[in-house]
Amino acid sequence: MDDKLKKRIELRKDEGSFRQLTLKKGSIDFFSNDYLGLAKEKPSHSQISEGSSGSRLLSGNSIQAMDCEERLSSFYDSEEAIVYNSGYDANVGFISAVAQRSDYILYDEHIHASIRDGIRLSFAKAYSFQHNDLRDLERQLEKMNGTIYVMAESIYSMDGDMAPLGGMQALVKKFGAYLIIDEAHAVGVYGDSGRGIVHARGMQKDVFARTITFGKAYGYHGAAILCAQALKEYLVNFSRSFIYSTALPVDSYTKIIDRVELDLVKERQRMLHDNIYHFRNGLKSFDFLSEENSPIQVLQFENRDKLMVLVEKILKSGIYTKPILPPTVPKGSFRLRLCIHSFNSKNEIDLLRNCLSI
Repeated sequence: MDDKLKKRIELRKDEGSFRQLTLKKGSIDFFSNDYLGLAKEKPSHSQISEGSSGSRLLSGNSIQAMDCEERLSSFYDSEEAIVYNSGYDANVGFISAVAQRSDYILYDEHIHASIRDGIRLSFAKAYSFQHNDLRDLERQLEKMNGTIYVMAESIYSMDGDMAPLGGMQALVKKFGAYLIIDEAHAVGVYGDSGRGIVHARGMQKDVFARTITFGKAYGYHGAAILCAQALKEYLVNFSRSFIYSTALPVDSYTKIIDRVELDLVKERQRMLHDNIYHFRNGLKSFDFLSEENSPIQVLQFENRDKLMVLVEKILKSGIYTKPILPPTVPKGSFRLRLCIHSFNSKNEIDLLRNCLSI
């Protein structure tokens, strides 16, 4: 391997942020994104087992794929939906195709890496605004002319806090910009039957596009862009991660819609939010970055060693979690990311709270 690559690995080790693959090994789960416990369910009775054999534009399209997109658009109250193989594929393929050389992108500084990569592949001029700061967003909008895309997550995966969607909606309307919201950690968790925060606030008609994923609360795989018909037609023609990817296996589309429309979601939502309340109610003196009703609960540390001591203590108690280190979070910031689930027992939550309190 080239010396430059070796040096990058060694630097990461020296910084204490070297990544390695690990296994949960049966520990109590307070880390995964399986908020509703659906990864453990088998809701589909489909016997379909066919592979797709090619991209959707070649041999990989199917009645199941088209039915899935039609039902997704109906469920989330969107004109159209287009399914991608993953949330990463969706964000990279969407942004790189839509943003043109003369356009501007304004994105929250805490935006997901997949969106950053999509921005890099586009030819647009891109600038970040301070996290959830409407004044900074407006200040930058005032300096721009032409086509402007504003990008945020409805709930942030490494902070657990929510974007000020109402204020953002007002600003994009004022300046004639386009609002794009990533709802990866919101669908399934918030809104009527898990339709997400945008839908819960009645903003679906005012948003240019929404990214939804099925690998978090829905416990499966894949993603979709919710958008207008004209935008879907554009993506089918210009989104490279859609055009040049082999389609999902045929039964995947059936399983996606099975999970999205599952009656069990409402009850699991209730159980999840009851557990979140139980967790936060016993830790009122803690300074969490996260919203009180977020399944992602984050504590920030300035000292990496203190975080690692706490993580080791939690692991020894039989709870599975990991420290979140740069570059996943900003340099100099170290975080404990805890995910609450519908299936966590009150005793498990009490054990976690005791680990944090002592």
